[in-house]
Amino acid sequence: MYGLVNKAIQGLIIDNYGKSIWEEVKLKSKLEIDVFISNEPYPDETTYILAATASEVLGVPVKQVLFLFGEYWILKTGQETYGSLMHTNGTDFREFLINLPNFHSRVMLIYPNITPPEFRVTDIESNSLHLHYYSTRQGLQDFMLGLISGLGKMFSTPIDVLTVNSRLDGHDHEIFKITW
Repeated sequence: MYGLVNKAIQGLIIDNYGKSIWEEVKLKSKLEIDVFISNEPYPDETTYILAATASEVLGVPVKQVLFLFGEYWILKTGQETYGSLMHTNGTDFREFLINLPNFHSRVMLIYPNITPPEFRVTDIESNSLHLHYYSTRQGLQDFMLGLISGLGKMFSTPIDVLTVNSRLDGHDHEIFKITW
């Protein structure tokens, strides 16, 4: 993953828990990286180690760290890094999700070596849809749930998300039923 992702984890921890907690996470992670460079690729394992170490230091499940990170990514990192791109993807929650399958093709213009997830939207209704999430990376379902929650907050739209299918249950991708 790009350094931008790891910088966002750092930002989440500093903004919500303080710089001393980040320093503890960095020390306990045993990663020998002082500064993450946004447009440099890092092994995915680096991100997983940071999330696991943050979980340990904060005393919360990794699932919670990933969920909070997903919300932070939308509300802070996404706004700062992809601001205009975020706003052109849709004027409301529903429109943004319907356009989500095309979002990463535009992100790839900024980060050409990115390995983004893929999305498909089905069962579109006036107040619900199914979001299909395909990723080569394992274990990021809770991050995805945080992203969806963050989008709901970004658009001031109360939402409910139900996981219909999960790779944890043997499916080849996740399906989230999202209602608002």
